[in-house]
Amino acid sequence: MKKIFGNTGGLKANQIHRLENLYRRRIPPAYILTSELALEISRLSREISRQIGLMISRTGNIIFVIVGDHQGIVIPDTSDYRVDPGRLRGLRCIHTHLSNESLTKDDLTDLALLRLDIIASIRVTPDGLPAEIHMGHIAPKQDNGEIYQTQILKPNELDIGCLELIRALETEFSRSFVLKDAAAGKERALLVSVTKDFRQKAEESLAELKELTESCGIEVASTILQQRKKIDPRFLMGRGKLSELSILAVFERITMVIFDTELNPAQIRSITDQVDLKIIDRTQLILDIFAQRAQSREGKLQVELAQMKYMLPRLVTRNTAMSRLTGGIGGRGPGETKLEINRRRVRDRIHILEKALDQVRKQRKQQKSKRNKQSLPVISIVGYTNAGKSTLLNTLTKSNVLVENRLFATLDPSSRRMRFPREMEVIITDTVGFIRNLPKELMVAFRATLEELENADLLLHVIDLSNPRFENQIQSVDKILEELNLERIPILCVLNKQDLVPEEMVEKYCRQYKAIPISATTASTLTPMIEKMESIIHNISFPYS
Repeated sequence: MKKIFGNTGGLKANQIHRLENLYRRRIPPAYILTSELALEISRLSREISRQIGLMISRTGNIIFVIVGDHQGIVIPDTSDYRVDPGRLRGLRCIHTHLSNESLTKDDLTDLALLRLDIIASIRVTPDGLPAEIHMGHIAPKQDNGEIYQTQILKPNELDIGCLELIRALETEFSRSFVLKDAAAGKERALLVSVTKDFRQKAEESLAELKELTESCGIEVASTILQQRKKIDPRFLMGRGKLSELSILAVFERITMVIFDTELNPAQIRSITDQVDLKIIDRTQLILDIFAQRAQSREGKLQVELAQMKYMLPRLVTRNTAMSRLTGGIGGRGPGETKLEINRRRVRDRIHILEKALDQVRKQRKQQKSKRNKQSLPVISIVGYTNAGKSTLLNTLTKSNVLVENRLFATLDPSSRRMRFPREMEVIITDTVGFIRNLPKELMVAFRATLEELENADLLLHVIDLSNPRFENQIQSVDKILEELNLERIPILCVLNKQDLVPEEMVEKYCRQYKAIPISATTASTLTPMIEKMESIIHNISFPYS
């Protein structure tokens, strides 16, 4: 016999047998439930003083029989019944109510979070008879703004054209939102920010998350910004808001949700248990971008190491009991779970990557010693991602480093020689762009690259003056430089894209940051900056001249 889910403790053998026999029932496609089955589970529910629930497929088969307590039931894992964007799960939930109540808030939340076809409750009388059936489903469109549609059915009026109703709902979703279909194979994301910060700061952070998402090749379908006095430690936003999110995913054909913060392993597990969508956070998004852009062997090693270290504590599985492997003589008791094996493989891979990157560090030290013998000063270009660092390097050295108007267009550092007017040669290096709250996994993995900054004689901090968030970006870069212990190195600030902002604004911030204005694409604007660079390098190389 199939398993009875939930609270079966203390039930008599004949009651268990009657519950198991429910799996033999089949409901005609037009019926939400047959009158006979409604009567049977009502009587049995009153007899055991516990709610009874049925999960029914569109073919009319009973998938789960659930026993709860007097107040409610717990729906089992339905992840095997996965749904496509813009569609429902293909399961409906019918359960008894022993109190005189209609559909509860928890019922409607489950309807939304699990994207059920229909949810219905049978109000059971004290005599164990079905009084009425309260039915609800997600509404594609309603003038009153409600996201649910409910109705009351009599026990002898259950032929509602159930299958046709469900198909009509999905057809309406498709017709209403056909223009929101994602391109073939392209993800559509919902961006979520849950914060205690001021709204303006949260909006700026969400705007940057949108740029990151689009830079990763993901279409942004919608955004949600929720301000809370206290962040929910499990779900960040609470189950009620998660249910709205789930319904929005149906309407907008959303395939993934991106949170504008770093989720801990427990939060990822809790949210994915509630919402049947791909859930990632800001850190994972940045790691994915780095993985797409890395070209050199070193860059690929660094990104993979960062991904592995991020992944290790977040490896979870819903049911390891069914995945026992490598047991037997010499094994670990009954065997390792698949989760344990995956974790061991990740640790082994991390060890291999760290050894490979140690070799890279040795090679860099050799390169550094050769450079020191040549006594060439080093200027490192630093700044927020997409500030114009690669463009400036190209203009200064007549190079052709990849330049694109998107975040993290280039990851691998590029070095070029440059000759100053006084016949002094220097090496100019373009480094990976910085970003607010740079993931610690990336900071560790890119240690070999960032160590190049320690060898610099001058840091050229490029600032995108046309970006409305440039002041916050300056603070983020300064914070990272401080974490890398680079404050001792002279820094020259240059305000890029001066041609895109008013002249008085350029003058104001040049005074404030003691900076030099430039347009990285226009060589003629770089003369004051080159003269200042040459003066600083000359004073460092010949301090007593």
